[in-house]
This record gives sequence, C-alpha cells and structure tokens, in this order.
Amino acid sequence: MKKSDLKEMPEYFDRYINLAEDAALISSLQISLSEINNWPLDVWEKIGDRIYAPDKWTIKDIVQHVIDTERIFSYRALAFSRNETQPLPSYDEDTYARAGRAVNRKLSNIIDELKIVRLGTIALFNSFDNEMLEKTGMGFKGPYSVASLGFMLAGHQRWHMHIIDERYLPLLKALSK
Repeated sequence: MKKSDLKEMPEYFDRYINLAEDAALISSLQISLSEINNWPLDVWEKIGDRIYAPDKWTIKDIVQHVIDTERIFSYRALAFSRNETQPLPSYDEDTYARAGRAVNRKLSNIIDELKIVRLGTIALFNSFDNEMLEKTGMGFKGPYSVASLGFMLAGHQRWHMHIIDERYLPLLKALSK
C-alpha cells in the first residue's frame, strides 16, 4: 500500500502523513530509517541542550519524543489490526518529555534507540496483510487506519527534523558570535 492509496487522511495527523514518501509503506518507513544515518550528530552535539525559546524541548527531547510517539502509535496500529474496539487515549507529550529525562542521556544513545525502535516498527508493519492495514480504530482525534499510522510515523520524524533545521541550527550562529 502506498500513501496515495490511503482512503482517508486522519484529522490532525495529515500534516505528518503528507511528509512521508508516496512509496509502499514499508519502503517509506525504511527511507525514514536511512535518513537517521544522515542526521548531523556532530552539529547537534554542538548545540547541546540549548533551546530556541523558553519552555521548548532540547534536540534530545525531540528525538526522545519521536521514540515515544513511535511506540505509542505502533501499539495503536497493533491494537487496531487485532480488532480493538475501544477508543485509545491520547497522551500528554510534554509530560512524557519531562519524565523521559533525555537531558541525562547521550544523544548518540537516544538515536541508537530510535533506530532499534524503527526496526521494530518495520517488523510490525511487515507482519500486517492488506486487510489489517485497512482496519481502522478510534483515536483521540477520530478514526484512522493502521496504514495511516505507519505513514504518520515516517512523516512525524521528518516534521521534527524540519523543526530542528529551522529553529535549532540557527543557534549555532549565535554560538559563534
């Protein structure tokens, strides 16, 4: 199934799905995995735990958020593929970010964890047949399909990498002054 084959774009999550490749779902997830290897870890480490505005996350927090979201939405995909009928709750991403204490970890370790989680996500979605991918469930923003969750995960990662590029990389200029 390709992104363009999705029958419906879930409210709110369409902004992430639109950033995913219009490729087969597994290919889209694999492309996003390969993108991790191109992240400028050395540049991010120079930025360190700086933030671009008060109450914003560090780069470590952002990567940890991508991991947390991947795990939560992978569970949702699993649940919906297995005919879960209960609406699945939202989660408070700011509470998770504070509780994750990414600031106490090495960025390289967090990125290694993301790669492992993404491999697990790819294995999970690889286990779904087309019928499972088309199943839907109820999330906090409404219904969405299992397939849309997979594309959302690939696009969600890109969304946050764009934020790092736009808002965190300019911090390097401030450091060099």
